[in-house]
Amino acid sequence: MDKTEAKQRIEKLKEWLKKWNYEYFVLDRNDISEAARDKIKKELHELEDQFPEFVTPDSPTQRVGSVLSGKFAKIKHLRPKQSLMDCFSNEELEDWEERNQKLVPGEKLDYITEYKLDGLNLSVIYEKGKFHRAITRGDGVYGEDVTHSVRTIPSVPLELREIRGLKLKDYPVIEASGEVIMTIKSFEDLNKREGQVFANPRNAAAGTVRQLDPKVSADRKLDMYFYSIYFEKNSVIPYPESQKEALKLLQDLGLRVNTNFTHHSSLASVEKAMSEVEKKRAKLPYHIDGLVVKVNSRRHQNLLGSTAKAPRWAIAFKFPAEQSTSKVLDIDIQVGRTGALTPVAILEPTLVAGSTVSRATLHNEDEIERKDVRIGDTVIIQKAGDIIPEVMEVLKDLRNGKEKKFKMPKSCPVCGGPIGRPEGEVVSRCKNKNCYAVHQQQLEHFVSRKAFDIDGLGEKVVEQLIENKLIEDAADLFSLQASDLLQLELFKDKKTENLLEALEKSKVILLPRFIFAMGIRHVGEETAELLADHLDLKTKTITLKKSQKKNQLSLFAEESAEEKVEVAEIPELQSALKKLTVDELNGIEGIGEKVAQSIYEWIQDEKNEAYLDKFDRAGVKLLVPAAKKSTKLAGLTFVITGTLPSLSRDQAKELIKQNGGKASSSVSKKTDYVLAGSEPGSKYDDAQKLGVAIIDEKKFLKMINK
Repeated sequence: MDKTEAKQRIEKLKEWLKKWNYEYFVLDRNDISEAARDKIKKELHELEDQFPEFVTPDSPTQRVGSVLSGKFAKIKHLRPKQSLMDCFSNEELEDWEERNQKLVPGEKLDYITEYKLDGLNLSVIYEKGKFHRAITRGDGVYGEDVTHSVRTIPSVPLELREIRGLKLKDYPVIEASGEVIMTIKSFEDLNKREGQVFANPRNAAAGTVRQLDPKVSADRKLDMYFYSIYFEKNSVIPYPESQKEALKLLQDLGLRVNTNFTHHSSLASVEKAMSEVEKKRAKLPYHIDGLVVKVNSRRHQNLLGSTAKAPRWAIAFKFPAEQSTSKVLDIDIQVGRTGALTPVAILEPTLVAGSTVSRATLHNEDEIERKDVRIGDTVIIQKAGDIIPEVMEVLKDLRNGKEKKFKMPKSCPVCGGPIGRPEGEVVSRCKNKNCYAVHQQQLEHFVSRKAFDIDGLGEKVVEQLIENKLIEDAADLFSLQASDLLQLELFKDKKTENLLEALEKSKVILLPRFIFAMGIRHVGEETAELLADHLDLKTKTITLKKSQKKNQLSLFAEESAEEKVEVAEIPELQSALKKLTVDELNGIEGIGEKVAQSIYEWIQDEKNEAYLDKFDRAGVKLLVPAAKKSTKLAGLTFVITGTLPSLSRDQAKELIKQNGGKASSSVSKKTDYVLAGSEPGSKYDDAQKLGVAIIDEKKFLKMINK
C-alpha cells in the first residue's frame, strides 16, 4: 500500500469509527458488534504505526496522552458554575414552584426532568469544533485541568459534528457541561481487578479523572453524559431557546445525552415521574440520586435568574435519604472553632448510601434526650441530603437493659476547661479561649478555601505547628521561617519553599475573605460581604505582579504581568470597626440583632484588637476592588431584563453595585434605567408604560467606562 492509498484508507476508517461512536454513544444504537469495531480500530492502529505522518489529534486511536508530572493547573470557566438547590418532598418542590411563580406572575411554566447522575461534574471546551480542554467544576469560577484523562473517555468526542451546513472552523468556543460516571459493572470489574480501591462508583469516577496517568483512566472505562451548553449568543449556531432544544443541540453536535429526559406541562407530572423513577432506580446500570427539574423556557430561566449560589429555575429533587441500622458503641464529644460541644455517636461501621459510616452527629444534649439515645442502642441512621450521617431513631424494642444513658461532661474533654450553656441556646460551649481543640479548628477555618486559602496548610500541618509551639494564632503563620518548617515531619526544602511562597501570596487578601477568616461567631461568607460593603476604608494603590496574585482580583480583568489594585491597611479596618454600634450593625440589611451583637462583642474584645495588630505587623493588606469606590452610578436604580450579549445577570448586578448603583427586581416610577437584552420580559413593557429609560449593554458599559 502506497502513501496515497494509506491516507485514503486511514481517513475512511476514522470517519467510520466516528460515525459508529456517534450512533452508539449518542443515538444508543448498536448496529455492529464490538468485535467488528475492535478489528477496524486495530487496522487503523497498524496503518498509523506504518504511516505516522497521517496521525491526527482527533483520531480515535489518540485518546491516551502523556503522564502528568504533578499538580493540575487551575483554569477559569467561560462562565461561573453554580450549585443546585435540593428538595426531598413534593411539598418542597411545590414551594419552589410557588416562589418562582411570584417572580413571573401569570406565566405558565413547563419543565424538563433529567436523571441526577451520581458522578463528577465537568466542562469540556471545544474550539473550532475540536476537543480543547476538560475542566472540573472546582469552586465554580476555577476548575482543575483534567484534559489528559477526559480525552480517554470514548463517549467524549474529540471532534464535534458539522450541523446545518456549517464548517467546524466557523464554530464558536463551546463549553459543554455534564457528568462523568462509572457504571456499576465497570465499578465491580475495577474492584475485582484492583481490590476495594473505592467505596462507590462516584468516588471511583472522581478518583479516576484525577489520575496523573491517562492510561489508568482509559483502563477504568468512564462514561460521560452532557446536559448543558454555553457559547456566545451571536454565533453562527442559533442559541437554544429551551432546555429541550439545548439537549437536542448537544445530540446533533455528537455529544452524548442521557435520553431519559422528559418534558412536563405541570408539576403534578414531575411528581408522578419521580415516583416512577424511584421504583426502577435499582435496575439502572448506574447510580442516580434523584431528578433534576429545570424550567424549560430559556426566557423564563432568564427572568427567574439566580441567587448568589444557585439558579432559581432548577432544583435537584432527591430521593429520600437511604437509611440503615447500626449500634451505638459510644458517644464522643467534638469541640468546634467557637467552642461548641457536639455529641457524636460512634457506630459499628455500616454501609449507607454507598459509603461506610462509623460516626453520626447527635447535634446537642436536648436532641439526645428527645430521641433518648443511649450507648448500646440499635439506631436507624441516614445521610441527610445523602451527605451528613445522622441518627434518626432509636429501636427501643431491641434494648436488653445494658444500655447506658449519656451525660454531657462538666468540663471540656480536650482542655479540661469549664463548660457553659448560654441562656436560650441548645449548645454547650468550652469557655477556655485557649482550648487546644478550639485553637485547632479556628486555624483550620483560617486557612480554608473560602478564607485565606493557603496551599499546603492542611489539618496535619496545622496540628504539627501547634504541637511544636511554632504558632499561637493564625497571624503567627506569616512569621514562619524555613528553619521552623524544616524541623517538621515530611517537610523538605521544596515543600518548605512552596508553603512560604503561598503564605507570602496570601498577604494581599480580599476584605470580605479576611473578615470571614477571623471566625467571628455567626459571621459566614454572606455576612462578611455585607459588613465589608458597609465599611468605608481609605485605600492606596499598589502594583501586584502576576506571581503575587493569589486569585483573579477584579471581576473582568484580563490576566496581565502586573495589576494595579486598591488596598487598605489593617489599622484602617480597626478604626472603621471600632466606630460601629450594635444599632448600626443591626441596621445593615441582612444582618440581624443576634449577629450584630456577636460582631460588636468581637470588635470590643482587646485580644482581638491585639490579634489584628499582629496581621498589620506581618504586612497583610486588605484588597478593596477599585470599582467599589466608583460613584459613576450613584443614586441610580437599574432593572435588568432579557439576555445580555456578554454579561450574565449576576455580573451586571455586581457592576451596578460596585459603581454605586442599585439593582432592583421590579420596575417602578423610581427606576432610572431598564437594562434590556434579547427577549426581554414584561419588565420591558412596564418600562415603556412608565416612561423609564431603556438602555442596552453597550450603553450601560459606556456609562461605567466613561
